[in-house]
Amino acid sequence: MVRVPSAALNALHRLPRVPRALVPRHRSRRPATATLTLTPQPRPWTRAAGLVAVVVLGAWLGLLIVGNVRVPVGPMNTTMTLRPSVTGGTKINISPLGALQLDSHIAPVRLDVNVDQLDPERSQALVDHPERLSGLQDEVTEDIAHGTADLAVRSCVAVVTGATALGLAVYRRPRRALAAGGLALGLLAASGGTAYATWNPDSVLEPRFSGLLSSAPSLVGDARSIVTEFDVYQKELARLVTNVTKLYDATSTLPTYQPDPTTIRVLHVSDIHLNPASWKIIASLVEQYRVDVIVDSGDTMDHGSAAENGFLDPVEDLGAPYVWVRGNHDSLVTQRYLEGLKNVHVLDDGRAKTIAGLRFAGIGDPQFTPDRSERTGAEQSQELAGARLASALRDQRAAGTPVDVAIAHEPSAAREVDGTVPLVLAGHIHHEETEVMEYGTRLRVEGSTGGSGLRAIEGKYPDPIETSILYFDRDTRRLQAWDSIELGGLGLTTAEVSRHLPKENQPGATASPSPSGTPSATPSTPAP
Repeated sequence: MVRVPSAALNALHRLPRVPRALVPRHRSRRPATATLTLTPQPRPWTRAAGLVAVVVLGAWLGLLIVGNVRVPVGPMNTTMTLRPSVTGGTKINISPLGALQLDSHIAPVRLDVNVDQLDPERSQALVDHPERLSGLQDEVTEDIAHGTADLAVRSCVAVVTGATALGLAVYRRPRRALAAGGLALGLLAASGGTAYATWNPDSVLEPRFSGLLSSAPSLVGDARSIVTEFDVYQKELARLVTNVTKLYDATSTLPTYQPDPTTIRVLHVSDIHLNPASWKIIASLVEQYRVDVIVDSGDTMDHGSAAENGFLDPVEDLGAPYVWVRGNHDSLVTQRYLEGLKNVHVLDDGRAKTIAGLRFAGIGDPQFTPDRSERTGAEQSQELAGARLASALRDQRAAGTPVDVAIAHEPSAAREVDGTVPLVLAGHIHHEETEVMEYGTRLRVEGSTGGSGLRAIEGKYPDPIETSILYFDRDTRRLQAWDSIELGGLGLTTAEVSRHLPKENQPGATASPSPSGTPSATPSTPAP
């Protein structure tokens, strides 16, 4: 060991000390031991796509569950709904006629409006207080505005709630769930802004019709005139929306004839032309008059397409057997569909059936002209069809099973059976006529029980609803009397019932004419 002199040690102690902070620290050169775990992280675009998928799905589920409102619009109950859509637009569903689509806007949401039903209490209030019709236009506008505002609020709540709930279920993190809800609200706001920016009021000029409404353009007329004269149509709308209720109200107060209990009551209808109100009116008359059988002399449909067949389903529940012959607006597709319905008896080619104590025979119209065209040889084909029916009637009489009532659609065909049957029923001309033909057969032509259906809006004065109750003696099976029933057309509330007696049943009559197969010396005087 080397000794250090004490003088040197004393000199070292006198030197100033260096601050510790300035003294460099020596790190250990021994490597630190650490364990690293490598976890693959999702790419940003994948996370964003997943979040968008959750938002869209959650918003859609929210709209499906609670994103609709029931809105009373005047006397009608409607449901307004927002639905996800690629093209946007507005769809108005009018059951049972079909749907009307408008390219009203471009956005990922579509507005659906369903016309559900006519509210009986509000409709009856309009019937009882006609003065309220003057304010119906403003009431409808106000109802639609309130409904749209309510739908917007409810849709926001539905979208945000649905996206937030699904985000919480998927991510299990409140922050992610709130982000999903916020993004959903932003998407809805963007959709609303896009719809507002692309709103196209001229879309009403180019509507698209589906279902039974596919015939509407040819019946309603030029859509451009509807827009340019919209004030007129708005005023008429107030009258049209209450029409069905007025018709129901009118039929509920019709007087009921009380003939002998053995009388057979037949309700004659014709040319319904797809008017859904007709079924309610027919059912009401069947109940009030205790009708035994309904006879339809054709043109129940308008185009005879398979799409229209569902319109016929209420026939099964009218409360009486339904005897039917084909009109020129009814196709063989229509005929086959009716043949499959219960309680329906389709007559064609002179076939005869006994129903409710009366024997009926009929033939379908040989023409099928839903476009209302007139084809060459149409009159000759009607006469030929009538001759075939007359031949079948003579065969029935020769076999000892005479027919009581014959049925054809067009009067020109019905005239060919003169002298072979006591009574023949027809339609087609949309107004009522009665005459006793040269050889004693009575011809009863019925008006339009559908008020000419959709065609009612074509003319300045709509056709009235016409039908009749025929009373037959159960023993002789001859016509004793008939009631002609006329209900006012669109916008009218009149109802008229008139009693008619055949000439042979009037006071002072002594003999009852009977049709014969040979010409009579003098024609019979037409009955009223």
